[in-house]
Amino acid sequence: MPLPDTLFCAQQIHIPPELPDLLKQFTKAAIRTQPADVLQWAAGYFSALSRGDPLPVKDRIEMPVATQKTDSGLTQGLLKVLHKQCGHKQYVDLADLEQKWKNLCLPVEKFRAVLQLDPCERKMEWIKFLALGCSMLGGSLTTAMKHVCEILTADPEGGPARIPFETYCYVYRYLSKLDLEIPASDTEVYLASLKDNIESRNNGMIGISDFFVLRRKM
Repeated sequence: MPLPDTLFCAQQIHIPPELPDLLKQFTKAAIRTQPADVLQWAAGYFSALSRGDPLPVKDRIEMPVATQKTDSGLTQGLLKVLHKQCGHKQYVDLADLEQKWKNLCLPVEKFRAVLQLDPCERKMEWIKFLALGCSMLGGSLTTAMKHVCEILTADPEGGPARIPFETYCYVYRYLSKLDLEIPASDTEVYLASLKDNIESRNNGMIGISDFFVLRRKM
């Protein structure tokens, strides 16, 4: 004979006091991040939360991007999430980075495609991986550098998106070397011209308006 269902009164059910706020924050984060696989993303979210690590959460909802070279699902917002999680390290372990990539519901074959641009074994300099990711978003080298500035800047959103000119040069040289159509001499001439333009007024910083000109359609 089956046992009757156990009935509990409200006084017998204990709800942890932190649970409502935890679920509220989780729901807000999921809405803001819009993960393709909520369960996969939730596993990464609560794993990071339990360790006290930066959460895999976007700063805001992003509109779909139509300029990517491949349908990777990668966006500037997701690269910014990865930067929050990895940017404090000079080098990142690729196995750990791949797991963070998966937690953002990005296809692992696209992660490997990024690494094929500059193959390495177990570790990679974070700034280089970030640069490669920005180049995967599509457009020109200048567009990639715009993404780099918007991710690395300490300026508020909508501001000049300034970064140290030294960092800009390091990333630009790295990406230009991977493009066999850009002579090294052209790279150095370009960086020298930028330096002349910003040296006297920006205290060693470069912003998007110093190098990126939006072309309007006629």
